[in-house]
Amino acid sequence: MQDWSSQWFDFEDACYLDAAGQGPMPRVAIRAAEQALEWKKFPQRMPANAYFDLPNRVRASLARLIGAAPEETAITTGASAGLAAVAHGIDWKREDEVLVARGEFPAHFATWLPLQAAGALKVTVVSPRGRFITADDFLERIGPRTRLVSTSLARFDDSALLDAAGLARACHGAGALLLLDVAQCAGAMPIDARALGADFITGAGYKWLLSPYGTGFFWAPTERIEQMRPGPCYWTAIEGADKFHTLSQGGYRLGSGAGRFDAPETASFFNLSAMAASLEFLLRVGVEPVREHTQRLAAQVIERLPRDRFVLASPAAAGRRGPSVCIAARKAEDTAALFERLREAHVYVSLREGALRIAPHLYNSERDIDRMLAILSA
Repeated sequence: MQDWSSQWFDFEDACYLDAAGQGPMPRVAIRAAEQALEWKKFPQRMPANAYFDLPNRVRASLARLIGAAPEETAITTGASAGLAAVAHGIDWKREDEVLVARGEFPAHFATWLPLQAAGALKVTVVSPRGRFITADDFLERIGPRTRLVSTSLARFDDSALLDAAGLARACHGAGALLLLDVAQCAGAMPIDARALGADFITGAGYKWLLSPYGTGFFWAPTERIEQMRPGPCYWTAIEGADKFHTLSQGGYRLGSGAGRFDAPETASFFNLSAMAASLEFLLRVGVEPVREHTQRLAAQVIERLPRDRFVLASPAAAGRRGPSVCIAARKAEDTAALFERLREAHVYVSLREGALRIAPHLYNSERDIDRMLAILSA
């Protein structure tokens, strides 16, 4: 496999294993961000078409990465924006039910619980029968009042991977919708939006998509977009918005497609210049090599984990696990102390729900796994 590590700046003396928290931008993205800063230093150098060409580049790349159409893909500030778009876009009835798994990322609860408090819908929390949430757990709870299942494709706390296609079929058979949060896997494993069967997909750009913080995307098929309730939008979603010289002469009709869900100031140059470069870099490398590399390093963690002191806190089978792998000390109180020990040794992972989440990328190697395991075994 080709060594891509030189495409990132040197991590100094750090061993960075936290792409699921913040994905470091590659060199090409840093250079693009620096160019965008120059545009604000010397605005006369800014290309006149940047307001539309830059978002169009990002939209096209995002669509390729998730197997979607550009016109069905919105540019947002993160996964929460997609959740909010769905929350606003559906005409809720008081008896409607939204299913959310126990321990799901807080953005889901922050979206649906306020609507429950306002009497707009009911939230039902689904608990797993086993150690990790599965599609079957949702299937057992889908009922005649279920309007939406809101769930992660790969969990943030244990990296459990959901059978989204099976869940989507069950949702649609019951007249319900499926919203998938792919923040913890988009860019690190192949995604085909249509094949997944979801009605909505939302994700963050700053993790596995290697983009700046404050970037993300939202996808919905054209037929769902047209069914959603219109709301306030950024002005570039208006038909003919790219004709600057006649803006005030238009009919102010909302354009078709997902652009209506774009974040305001869509062409935020500092963010999108770097995001465009990172996405194009990922497309050049290919998502499959990223998946193979992260799985290989995760497998080493699992195989070499000192089982007398640690337990695996993720599914063992690669097909049931996202790109991260989680471990925990056998004594729960020791996990946080081990996290601090790693940081003191300049080894960076995440501490999530009592487990260490290890998320390598192409800039990591077996030496990084060796270094981390040596500290954990000491």
